[in-house]
Amino acid sequence: MIAVPEKYTLEVSSPTPITSERRHEQYLSVLDKLASKDNPTREEEKYAEVLMTLIEAYEEEHLAIPDASPLEGLRTLMDANGLRQKDLVSIFGSESIVSEVLHKKRDLNKTHIEKLSKRFHISPAAFF
Repeated sequence: MIAVPEKYTLEVSSPTPITSERRHEQYLSVLDKLASKDNPTREEEKYAEVLMTLIEAYEEEHLAIPDASPLEGLRTLMDANGLRQKDLVSIFGSESIVSEVLHKKRDLNKTHIEKLSKRFHISPAAFF
């Protein structure tokens, strides 16, 4: 067992997979305390790594946001930025092309993706 000061330990002697929101909150709290420590010991670092692994596994299974399609991502970006179809004409070249893309009649091409990623300051991968 890893020797960690008691104030950082959990109710259980060693961390186990997270099966409840309560346990998730506990692990996050302990991890936060360890992360804010100026000079953690090697044992504390190992303990934090175990907690992070368990937290990430829980969050991936229970809190993950499903991947959005490129079109869903574009619509979300438009909504978040208060943009309408006509506001994207400079990216697509014409309002009719914007309409075709938004209505799934035309796919995004390389030029569209490059311009959208620059416009919204995100990775081009978001549109694949």
